Amino acid sequence: MRLRLFITGLCALIVASSSAAGNEHPSFNYPTSPAPSAQLHYQIKASKYGMNLSGEASVNWKQEGSSYSISTETRAAVFGKILQSDSNGKIDAFGLAPEQYDEKPANKAVMHARFDRQLHRISFSESADTYPIKGGEQDRSSAVWQLVAIARATPAQFSSGSEWQFFVAGRHDAERWTFTVEENVTLNTALGNLTTVHIVKAPPPDSKGQRLDIWLAPGMEWYPVRLKFSDADGDTIDQTIDHINSPS
Repeated sequence: MRLRLFITGLCALIVASSSAAGNEHPSFNYPTSPAPSAQLHYQIKASKYGMNLSGEASVNWKQEGSSYSISTETRAAVFGKILQSDSNGKIDAFGLAPEQYDEKPANKAVMHARFDRQLHRISFSESADTYPIKGGEQDRSSAVWQLVAIARATPAQFSSGSEWQFFVAGRHDAERWTFTVEENVTLNTALGNLTTVHIVKAPPPDSKGQRLDIWLAPGMEWYPVRLKFSDADGDTIDQTIDHINSPS
């Protein structure tokens, strides 16, 4: 039972749900330059219910013409695959423009967020909530790669203290995410010492939501070389790059 609770909590930590704050939201439009296609592999260290666990994650990012796809798979030692998520869509004047986001936690059915570009509406398989599409909306997977695209297009503006806002859809609803650029950090990884830009998505001061730390590597196409998910109770998932494969 303890192991079952652990794996359930681990999935929840990776895909912590957002809280809806009304269907209206602003549109955010930044210059973008999507990264070249690549397969990224990470080693994971996680802490949940006082237990420590190792694992691995892979991200297959594809950008072909005016289309993109992101396929993410997370595996934990002993448990095997605990999460699969996929984001597919186009690239438009706002950057990444998702059409569908699929998420499958371990032992659960696939959950969807659909971006209907004809009806200009975001809907969900897990709730009746809907949101209008105004331009620039993201899902949980595309948000990170939209951030990469913005950093590649405006590196001089990615300075300490700058903020970048997205409206992000999850499994049930959507909310505004604010990314704040912090300091440059040198990371010791399997690929060597990497100079990175540390970026934080923190929950509101009065919220017990999830914090997301991202480290982008300007010298490696601004790929995300480390991501850390932290809950208010101290549970964490920390994934660090160990391999990048760029198609020839």
